[in-house]
Formats: sequence, structure tokens, C-alpha cells
Amino acid sequence: MTAAFHNLRYLRINARRLEHLATLALPVEQRTVLELGAGIGDLTSFFLDRGCSVTSVEARSENIAAFRARYAESPFWPAARLTIIQADAAAIDAVPELAAHQVVFCYGLLYHLDDPAVVLRRAAALCTELMILETVVAYGREDDAIETHEENPRDPTNSVSGQACKPSRRWVFNRLRESFPFVYMPRTQPVHDQFPLDWTSREIPPGRSRAIFVASRQPLDSLLLVERVPDLQFHRTGPNQTVPASGEDSSCPGPGVGAGVRSRSGEVR
Repeated sequence: MTAAFHNLRYLRINARRLEHLATLALPVEQRTVLELGAGIGDLTSFFLDRGCSVTSVEARSENIAAFRARYAESPFWPAARLTIIQADAAAIDAVPELAAHQVVFCYGLLYHLDDPAVVLRRAAALCTELMILETVVAYGREDDAIETHEENPRDPTNSVSGQACKPSRRWVFNRLRESFPFVYMPRTQPVHDQFPLDWTSREIPPGRSRAIFVASRQPLDSLLLVERVPDLQFHRTGPNQTVPASGEDSSCPGPGVGAGVRSRSGEVR
């Protein structure tokens, strides 16, 4: 079972996801975290290492078995800080042991759902502080739209129902705004080919395109977050440096030193 998740493709994208998440410096330490679509627990230790108590939810019994086997009697964290629950994300409101959590973490799940709007609403109802979300999106669509398609449900990394979706970034942003007063996107993206930097290009990138969203009950004071859907994003290459997207002035300081993201017209956005 772990072979489906632990090939080089998955290991690489997970490494880039987590190194980027760490740079955002979001207030997640010592929090209660609800992890949705946990798979076999590849991202869970990020929060355990930060003193969090994590409830991980996964729909597939085979993934749950692999997850529990990997974390059984772990010497790294107290067992009481990790709870693993088998449940469909669309039915989390019906799980009696699921109380509200301070943080909801949802990476790589939304696009495997047949009704993501329902899952977002139910997840938001269980979130008291912060939701951190990553999903495949429809590149080139900046309207409030969502596309649907089918996936092979026998693949343990795919949709359980076989029905899946590809929302636009605007769709995800707007759905989060329906449940949270503050919604952000990072100025930066993970250093990986599935995370585009220039969303204005007419040439659709090969493969999947992914985006990250942060929703909060309180305003977040961070130069790395913007309250909009940005046209251009950057790679952060050091504590105070970013690499602009193609076509941008490379001498322009990135958000790591307090500058805004500049549009093609030069406007700071």
C-alpha cells in the first residue's frame, strides 16, 4: 500500500509542500489539528513535531491500516497526541468523536471530491482558527467555476467515489469566503512544477496545477499572504529572497524583504 504513495513523484511533491508550508510561519504550534484526507500519514508529522494534537481522517480502510502501522508505538511523539479515524470527508459532521479543532489541514483532497463545497462548509464548522488548504485547480480559469471528471476509484490515491473535480482558484477562494472572514493566498509557491508562478500565461502548463489557500477567523499579519487571487507568485529561495516569475524584473525585491508582488504593468498588487 505504501508503494502507491512512496514513489519518487509523491515523495518529491510532499517534500516541496512541507518546506513551503514551513516558510509561511503560520500560527500552528501547540494547536489541535484536524487533518482531512490524511492518506497514510505522510504530512502528519509536520504538526506533531510542532507540539500539536492531531486528528487524522481518511476514508480508505487500506490507507488507515498502513497509517496506523507506520505510527504504531512511535518513539517520537506521545501516542495520545495522534488520533486516526476512518471516515469520509463528506460525512465528518456525522462523526460523534470529531469536536472542533483550532486548525483544519486539507492538502491534496479537495479535487478528489464529488461535492467539495459541502466538505468545505462542514470542515469550516469544525475550525475555530485557521484552515490551510492545497488542491489541484483549473489553470486558465479565473471565473467562479468548477469542472468535474472521473477517477479510477481502485487507485488508493484517488477519489473513493470515482467522481472528482477541478475548481478554479476563484471558486475555492469564494467558497472559503463564505465561511471565513479572512481568506488569503501565499505570495510564494512550492518549488515544484505543479505549482505555477505565472497564472496569466495563455499556454496551459503540462500536468496538474496546484494552489494553496489560507482561511482564518482572525486577520493574519504576514507579508507572505495576500487577500486576493494573485496573477503572479514567486519562489522563496532564502529567508529574505524570492525569485520573480518569468517576465518580471529580477531586481525587484520579493515579498521576503517587504515588497509587494508586481503585475506586468508595474503596479504593486
